[in-house]
Amino acid sequence: MPTTSIDRPVREAILAAAHAVTPIVRDVAARIFAHPELRFEETRAAGWICEAIEAEGVPVERGTGGLPTAFRARLGDGAGPRVAILAEYDALPEMGHACGHNLIAGGALGAFLAIARARPSFAGTIEIIGTPAEEGGGGKIRLLEAGVFEGVTAAMMFHPYDCDILAPSSLASHWLSLRFKGVPSHAAMAPWEGKSALAAALATMHLVDAQRVQLRDGTRVHGVVVEGGQAVNIIPERAVVDFAVRASSFAELSIVRALVERCARGAAIACSVEVEIEVRGGYKDLRPNLPLARRFGEHLAALGRPAREVDPVRSMGSTDMGDISHVIPSIHPLIAICDEGETMCHEHPFARHADSDRGAEAMMFAAQAMALTALDVLADAPLRAGMTSYFEGKNGR
Repeated sequence: MPTTSIDRPVREAILAAAHAVTPIVRDVAARIFAHPELRFEETRAAGWICEAIEAEGVPVERGTGGLPTAFRARLGDGAGPRVAILAEYDALPEMGHACGHNLIAGGALGAFLAIARARPSFAGTIEIIGTPAEEGGGGKIRLLEAGVFEGVTAAMMFHPYDCDILAPSSLASHWLSLRFKGVPSHAAMAPWEGKSALAAALATMHLVDAQRVQLRDGTRVHGVVVEGGQAVNIIPERAVVDFAVRASSFAELSIVRALVERCARGAAIACSVEVEIEVRGGYKDLRPNLPLARRFGEHLAALGRPAREVDPVRSMGSTDMGDISHVIPSIHPLIAICDEGETMCHEHPFARHADSDRGAEAMMFAAQAMALTALDVLADAPLRAGMTSYFEGKNGR
């Protein structure tokens, strides 16, 4: 049995309640999967989750933090420690829920409904927060800036993956938009009169590629041309390239970002065009709270699903949960919905697993472990002290 402050009857009541609400949770996750919505447009997804909560007699605050598709619901007395269970539900362009966010939403909903249905006695507050736009929109950051996480003791969520990891790392990230402006001309009659914005865009990508051998391990730089000209018989007047720049820390990220910007400016000079660089919101690296992750892991193992604590050769990519982990003790464990190495997030086969029985089963394992861990945080003062000590040491506070 796990180290826990929850007595056996409460644990059994939570597990029984989780089993009882599984059909509701699976239905919501399946509907979200079947109707993917992009960042900040998740009207139906947020609505379905809120309706499921309200059906349990729990009021829901909609439009939390000024975001129309954010929400919050609470259980408890509003005093003492507060635990936030976070839901994501936005999808990817063209690939739907290859991100598995339908299962993240279901896991958070399942944990919250299990506690609401079991109604255990506890001092403190457990809340579910709907956090839109993880895929490039930074919804959690906006909620953080709006004060939604003020006073929260611990935050938790899970993410589908190809293996179980309790305390994964992630990369800090920036999004850069490089807008090149050239001079158009007829590509056949007077090409010498033009200055190609597309040439500068492509040169930038080649220059960045040439620098990859000198990047530190774990650094990632990815670019796509999102606009490359009006027509083939016109020297392109305008071109736009978007880059995602990632590194293991914010300090290293600034170095890599400067490299990409130098490549863009150099290419612009070489091609006699102008370049405008816009830096869009990025995410901080994820700093999982090990005492909290280990308690989650104990509950997961007691459910028959032991997980490795860390995996140094694997990185999650980037997530706005990283920003939350810099200000609140947080966990973001990974739970497998497919065989290890079979497929990965943002691939078409991963989407099929996000709508599978195995995916739903993994979602409910995560829901049960999060519900039990949330109750432990409220009841176990030594656990909270350990979380705080680890958090302050990790963040230099």
